[in-house]
Amino acid sequence: MEYAYAALLLHESGEELNEKNISRVLESARVPVEESRVKALVAALENVNIDEAISAASSKDVAPPPEEEKESVDEGGELDISESDEGDENEEDEESIGDLFG
Repeated sequence: MEYAYAALLLHESGEELNEKNISRVLESARVPVEESRVKALVAALENVNIDEAISAASSKDVAPPPEEEKESVDEGGELDISESDEGDENEEDEESIGDLFG
């Protein structure tokens, strides 16, 4: 992970992504430098548009959080916890799957 961060730091600062610069960043952070990993990283990033890759990674769609249970207090002062409407859909799906097997 440190190697990727070193590359991102160099990119953000406008420095060239090469073996020497990545090694210097890692050494500054007191990370043991493995030359083979540095070479592999530089080779892997050679034809990568880092700005485009960052933009694509940060714009991924994320599923909305699940709907929470609704709580209410009835007239008698007792707590009423009802599940969301999603349970009905799951029951319908289960019935459809059950139809497949007779």
